[in-house]
Amino acid sequence: MIASKRHYEERIFTSLNTAFMIAFSVLMLYPFWNTVAVSFNEAVDTVRGGVTLYPRRFTLQNYKMVFSTGTIFHAFFVSVARTSINMFVNVFLTAMIAYVLSRPNFMFRKPFTMILVISMYINAGLIPTYFLIKNLGLLNSFWVYVIPGMVNAFNFLVIRTYLKTIPESVIESVRMDGGGDLKIFFSMIIPLSMPVLATVGLFVAVGSWNSWFDTLIYASSKVNLHTLQYKLMEYLQSSQSQARSSGEVGAMALAKTSSLVTPVSIRAAITVIASAPILFIYPFMQRYFVVGVNIGGVKE
Repeated sequence: MIASKRHYEERIFTSLNTAFMIAFSVLMLYPFWNTVAVSFNEAVDTVRGGVTLYPRRFTLQNYKMVFSTGTIFHAFFVSVARTSINMFVNVFLTAMIAYVLSRPNFMFRKPFTMILVISMYINAGLIPTYFLIKNLGLLNSFWVYVIPGMVNAFNFLVIRTYLKTIPESVIESVRMDGGGDLKIFFSMIIPLSMPVLATVGLFVAVGSWNSWFDTLIYASSKVNLHTLQYKLMEYLQSSQSQARSSGEVGAMALAKTSSLVTPVSIRAAITVIASAPILFIYPFMQRYFVVGVNIGGVKE
């Protein structure tokens, strides 16, 4: 009787949990799905409202307009370049630091670890950081996307926690064969740490790909350093400004006189283009992402 009641309660819980997760998934998916529908809908029709799940008047004009400007292709290239370089540099340097500070025989392990952890909670602030970037000569330079973020304290904790699970006997076996720290790191640590390195790489890639604020502060005056996300931000501001100044009638008039596109339709198209690479990568990296979150939740 008790087992039957427990089974009945589990079925109710499973049903309610499934219904909640489906409703939550739909709630999360709808905004992006609506953006996709708007991006494929005629701009004149979009400003009338009512476009929800599918394009009412299908068109590719929004995407043609986006790709007709060379700045979008260049911004996409800048985003890919900064994401790739930043991911490789951050993962490599952070892994090297994590390896050194994960060894119990390193004398200054605790002080250096404390310094890195403190940097997670205390920063210099926007204005001092701006002057530091300026004095380093990184303003309006591509390296402003790479150098300030070469090491991340949270990623260090994630990698170090994983490295501590590698038995010391495995490392000592390489050392007994005459291998130094560099050989241990490249031949032993990196191959054994690929799951956590892939996780951290995903963290860094997503953060770099979605970043636009550093472009606004440090490289807004140099057009060839604008990223795809910064272009999206510009269109967001443009559409909001237009909505305040012209209203619905003005937006429709603008659409009729500007190659049948509006900032709203262009914004939707760029949003889809900017989101596509991350949405494509995530399914292949999901299992590493879950492993990394579990590891990152365990700290000393």
